[in-house]
Amino acid sequence: MVFPEFYDADKVGQLYAPRTQTAADAGKATGLAPASEDKKKVLLLLVDVQVDFVHEDGALSVPGAVADTRRTIEWLYRHLPEVTHIAASLDSHIPLQIFFPTWWEDSSGHHPNPFTPITPADLKARKWHPLYEADWSLSYVEKLQEQARKDLMIWPYHTLIGTTGHSLTPSLYEAIAYHSAARQAQPTFLSKGTIPKTEHYSMLEPEVKVPEVPMGNLNTDFLQMIADHDLIYVAGQAKSHCVLETVNSMMRYYGENHPQVIGKMRILTDCMSSVAHPVIDFEAMANEAFAAFQKKGLALVQSTDAVG
Repeated sequence: MVFPEFYDADKVGQLYAPRTQTAADAGKATGLAPASEDKKKVLLLLVDVQVDFVHEDGALSVPGAVADTRRTIEWLYRHLPEVTHIAASLDSHIPLQIFFPTWWEDSSGHHPNPFTPITPADLKARKWHPLYEADWSLSYVEKLQEQARKDLMIWPYHTLIGTTGHSLTPSLYEAIAYHSAARQAQPTFLSKGTIPKTEHYSMLEPEVKVPEVPMGNLNTDFLQMIADHDLIYVAGQAKSHCVLETVNSMMRYYGENHPQVIGKMRILTDCMSSVAHPVIDFEAMANEAFAAFQKKGLALVQSTDAVG
């Protein structure tokens, strides 16, 4: 397939104002049939393909994310007539959240550095103490280990609402606009991550439930929307965190309620990369998790594979 004339692979991962009108006009000119006429409904589920994760100077840049995003965009262009719907999550944060440095301090008044794990043992030793939601914060760290078998990780400030880093990377946004016009199909955008007192890696649920607030529980409506498709392709960032936890939510929910949906899922493994940590091998941990999912029927594919 010939890619749209406006597409420049070298601009993927660069910051510029998306050329929405250009992309929409080019999409309309394809003359493709509306997505509503598709006999087979194919969903592209994009996880957090945002400037702060994708761009090399992003606040939480994922090594390899530019090339991943290029492959994702080109996969979409190649399969434009087959992709019925695009849904994309947006990691959306505010300055005071439990995983940012300013939530915690030590006895000297210093905040933890980014990429510092905080464990129940740290709290018992009074290494760190929370400045907000004290009772919740202490119990939260324990619940994380009990329920998710992970430690609270302190992250650099990223994808803050209102900042450039929160935006979808421009080349991908243009591809979404192109698809929308070509197939006469509205994309779905899902914000997640604004609850101050919990992490929210999965686009479908927070790490610890906060049922009294919006998005504080499992998003079963969104899960049903996903399940209504015949094929579900997943790509995005980061493989080790938000993609992994989104897939984990899907595997758990569908495994318990609609196991046939797992057979529809396709993970584009060359369209995602893991967070780089100075000590923790997140890539190995992610590979182990996805290998376990594969044994339960999850298909791991490449962007060069045929759709099906």
